[in-house]
Amino acid sequence: MNQTVKIINQAKKEGRKALLETEAKTICAEYGIPVTKFNLAKNEKEAAAYADQIGYPIVLKIVSPDIIHKSDAGGVIVNLKTPAEVASAYQKIIENVKKYKADAKIVGVLVQEMAPQSTEVIVGAIKDPQFGQTIMFGLGGIFVELLKDVNFRVAPITSEDAKEMIMQLKAYPLLRGYRNTPPADIDALVSILCNTSRLVMDNPEIKELDLNPVMAYPKGAKTVDARIILE
Repeated sequence: MNQTVKIINQAKKEGRKALLETEAKTICAEYGIPVTKFNLAKNEKEAAAYADQIGYPIVLKIVSPDIIHKSDAGGVIVNLKTPAEVASAYQKIIENVKKYKADAKIVGVLVQEMAPQSTEVIVGAIKDPQFGQTIMFGLGGIFVELLKDVNFRVAPITSEDAKEMIMQLKAYPLLRGYRNTPPADIDALVSILCNTSRLVMDNPEIKELDLNPVMAYPKGAKTVDARIILE
């Protein structure tokens, strides 16, 4: 996993514990964890060109080691539908971030496809002092804090473990399809859980990993936000 090792080593060299979202998503993709299409733009012209390649609607997000909570800094703009909207949103984000933290180091702006809404789940990993790497699965988005419906397993996990983690959720009926909610592709979620387990077992320097939300579709799934913290 060359890119993963390269990214982690570079962050260590720069004394950074939190990986940039572009780095976290590159690592996820390398481990077969599906992520939204994305590219890093350094100016508004690049942003508009990448948006055309990716396809609309588009989300823009600030990429900066100094900005952890992007929304608080006005660093996220969603549902952009034209190159002109993307270019103007790029400038707006840079302005907002400079106002929020004048000395923030700005790497660029993440240009990302806007994943269609669906059932949101969370996949995570936490390095426990006693048990080592543990994998977490639960309902994502606002439900994480509201329902606290999550399951944990000590890594490495098998696909059977992953299936159990999903089926033992109180909200499992929602993932099977409930009223107007379409069923989620359970096999795709099992695959994400197993690949996450492999990722943290291969890279013990990872202290926390957070994929939230992961959009669970009737066919496939997509990671919208990815966060990786090193020891």
